[in-house]
Amino acid sequence: MKTTQVTENTWRLSANVTDILFEGMWPIPQGVSMNSYIVKGEKVAIIDGVCNWDGTPQVLFDQFDQMGVDYNDIDYVVINHMEPDHSGWLEDFKKIRSDFRIVTTAKAKALLKAFFDIDNEVIVVKSGDTLDLGNGHVLAFEEIPNVHWPETMATFDTKTGTLFPCDAFGSFGAITDSPYDDQLSQEEIDFFERQASRYYANIVGPFSGPTQKAIAKTESLPVKIVAPGHGIVWRSNPQKIIDDYKRYASYSKGPAKEEITVIWGSMYGNTERAVRKVVEAIEAEGMKVHEHQVPQSHYSEILRDVWSSSGVVLAMPTYEYKMFAPMAVVLDELGRKKALNRKAFRFGSYGWSGGAQKELDEIMARYKMNWDFLEPREFLGAPRDEDLEVIATRGRELVSAVREWVLQG
Repeated sequence: MKTTQVTENTWRLSANVTDILFEGMWPIPQGVSMNSYIVKGEKVAIIDGVCNWDGTPQVLFDQFDQMGVDYNDIDYVVINHMEPDHSGWLEDFKKIRSDFRIVTTAKAKALLKAFFDIDNEVIVVKSGDTLDLGNGHVLAFEEIPNVHWPETMATFDTKTGTLFPCDAFGSFGAITDSPYDDQLSQEEIDFFERQASRYYANIVGPFSGPTQKAIAKTESLPVKIVAPGHGIVWRSNPQKIIDDYKRYASYSKGPAKEEITVIWGSMYGNTERAVRKVVEAIEAEGMKVHEHQVPQSHYSEILRDVWSSSGVVLAMPTYEYKMFAPMAVVLDELGRKKALNRKAFRFGSYGWSGGAQKELDEIMARYKMNWDFLEPREFLGAPRDEDLEVIATRGRELVSAVREWVLQG
């Protein structure tokens, strides 16, 4: 990777990571970038870093050389967020430079000792504090707790209008030689929007309330560039990623888009037969459908689509007095991530016993999801023509409910 200049006296350093599960659970088939930034005034600050996986810190150190920056030139290490994908490089850095000064929040200071046994000089900052690097580069700090850890903050260079928000405004997706929105085609911008949507739903979603507060703080600043810890740098149209995140945050409680996600599982094809009927009915009404079979679809992708959909169809059989187990896993994750207030419909097959509906009700209550369900339809064994007709009707009713909700919202 090559270092690139973001704006005046400001450079982006980056390492791509692929072939892992992000946070140990989220597939990233298109990879993810770990971004770090250097701001040079009379003094030099590095803002955020990279992980410590598979030699990745060395990628960062090599980019110091490209800039002509010696590691001894760094006066301040600014840590916006302590999660190890941004701070793991400190383990290697402290081996070659033991006396660096850290700028971070009080809560992050405690985590430095816990994660990396680092007790270097720490300058604790809070909202409204500043750090003067000289030559007009004054870094202003704003705490944005729970976006998505309690210790997080954002850093703003008042001279260039560059916001360094770390995980806020980030996205999945590895980056090649074009890390800026003004260098990308519309197709490439659309790619990173899809990556940001899944990143938000998987990582930031349950913290949508704090995220909305953070965005409000952002909008009080004269932001010209958004330089996140993951994804591309927005220097031509920074308002786009800010507006996207505003939408993503609002989707938690809904309404979201005028779309329906169909999630289904079937043991012997009986429930699947009815799935085809409901999908046809919804699409015939002109509404977009995202379809996921479980467990074949990873819940990362399901969560992204449910997050952006105002309606959800759940189709699964009863299995051993409860719902089809992969569906329970997905619903549990949707509850944890706070995908709330959806318009929904549930149907499925049962054999010697029912019970799927009871467990569904328990999950909804446990996470206070407040989904508004149409009357469910369960059928013994294979669906009959009457069952299929009712299910198709419910699909059309769900379309109407979604459209009315989106219109009101």
